[in-house]
Amino acid sequence: MGQVGLGRHFRRLAPRLDGAFRADGVFAHDRLRFVDFVDDVEELLEEVAWQEWGDKEAVDDFEEYVLQHYSG
Repeated sequence: MGQVGLGRHFRRLAPRLDGAFRADGVFAHDRLRFVDFVDDVEELLEEVAWQEWGDKEAVDDFEEYVLQHYSG
């Protein structure tokens, strides 16, 4: 978020992601499917992009990028 100038929103969004990771920082696959998590994060980022720039499409490639690079 910091790389695209939205870092100041992280504190507000972080609690909404609670439960997706274990205390050791590992994604909690037994609690949530990774694809559902990525979709939820993209929706949150769309809200922020709409508030900041009036353009939720600015983050449209997020889900595709993450799934291509991290879903294995």
